[in-house]
Amino acid sequence: MQRQPHHTLRDLLDDALRPAADPAAPRVLLGLAGPPAAGKSVLAHALVAGACERLGPGAAAYVPLDGFHLSNAQLQRLGLSDRKGSPPSFDAYGYAALLARIAAAPPHDVYVPDYDRALHEPVAARHTVHPHCRLVVTEGNYLALDAPGWREARALLHGLWYVEAPDPERERRLRERHLGNGSSAERTAARITGNDRPNGEAVKAARSRCDRTVLAPPLG
Repeated sequence: MQRQPHHTLRDLLDDALRPAADPAAPRVLLGLAGPPAAGKSVLAHALVAGACERLGPGAAAYVPLDGFHLSNAQLQRLGLSDRKGSPPSFDAYGYAALLARIAAAPPHDVYVPDYDRALHEPVAARHTVHPHCRLVVTEGNYLALDAPGWREARALLHGLWYVEAPDPERERRLRERHLGNGSSAERTAARITGNDRPNGEAVKAARSRCDRTVLAPPLG
């Protein structure tokens, strides 16, 4: 895996758009993997916005893995409520199936679910991949996992970047996120220790399946 953490956002956008430059080329699916709070969504949104600015509205689309969180009811049924955000708490096969639909570039809009941090639940059809979309940026913790469902999703990506951030910075962001979502200080500390850290280690163990490493959020 090539380690190139010091590229600017413009560099990364150039790299992301290069395979999509030929209108006759297949739609490009770029994945961003990385541990919790590494900056994946920040980078994904920046790439999509930059691509649309260069190529026109709807030329790029955002597809978050978080839309495939299992509902709280399903997590409770499966005994996973305390491991929300871990690999088994996602519908990996559903995510792979959506990527396959998107990769086929159908002549109609494809609707994409998301996760609502206010509701603490996944929500349907928040994002849209339009028929003329050239670049799809999808992000999530586990895109590089070598496990059923995740392997099928990885095979559909034209590229997969590992988004890196120092662990102390990630945990600071996680604390702010959990506290901002209404968790107590005690609950926040327990979630980071008992869930976020193990999840992060699982992601790090799979980073060799990524094509390159970048720092996020990118600057410049």
